[in-house]
Amino acid sequence: MDDHASKPDGPQEQGKAQKAADAKDLHRAVREAGESELDRPAGALFWSGLAAGIAIHSSLIAEGALHAGLPEAPWRGLVASFGYPVGFLVVILGRMQLFTESTITAMLPLVTKPSGWALRRTLRLWAIVLAANLIGTALAAGMVAAGALGSAEIRDAMVAVSARILELDGWRTFVNAIPAGFLIAVVAWILPNGRTQAFWIILAITYVIAIAGFSHSIVGADEAFLLLFTGHVSVGKTVFGLLMPAILGNLVGGAGLFTLLAHGQVQGETRE
Repeated sequence: MDDHASKPDGPQEQGKAQKAADAKDLHRAVREAGESELDRPAGALFWSGLAAGIAIHSSLIAEGALHAGLPEAPWRGLVASFGYPVGFLVVILGRMQLFTESTITAMLPLVTKPSGWALRRTLRLWAIVLAANLIGTALAAGMVAAGALGSAEIRDAMVAVSARILELDGWRTFVNAIPAGFLIAVVAWILPNGRTQAFWIILAITYVIAIAGFSHSIVGADEAFLLLFTGHVSVGKTVFGLLMPAILGNLVGGAGLFTLLAHGQVQGETRE
């Protein structure tokens, strides 16, 4: 085989081949992914979101298993938090619909070319995916609470891990959810430029969310439903003190803050 047929001809071409995508290229890649999501049938979005809601439960299972297997020590939480990224790895690498990831992908088409159609489609996407994610987490948490999944020891550990969300009131949950939404949007923004490092990108960023105690709406919903079904919180506390503040905070951090910053840096260069 002729080597010249399979390699760039010179230093300039080699540089282009190795060059990472710039902000404009990333914007285009994420925007096009969002446009394809906006066009997906409602049924496809729902089933993908339901799968994501169930799959994200693996984060809580992994954290609970690590928590149960570790001795009581100051570093216990830091090590147990390595279980937190598991669900995100499954969901994101499996290309399932996760509400917090869709906050930026769905928003970029809207802010790039605002229209009534784009707004309706964005709200439709969020509503379907969020509802499906919540149903999925409720189903998974309900099975654990009923003793259908895992041992009693792991279930107790999962409840103990979940109880940390009760340390925050509604306002603090909302504030803590803003950086979580921002960081998950960062994952969606980075991945087109780092597919070969996707595992490590997701692991690193979601581990930071875990050890910092930031509030993620879907993982938090899984924890909240488990606490609800095991009798640790009321329905009112679950909905108004845990779920809604986290959802709104994630929207502010992902769809609001990060999307505006990501779009602003290429404003005027995105229309084609």
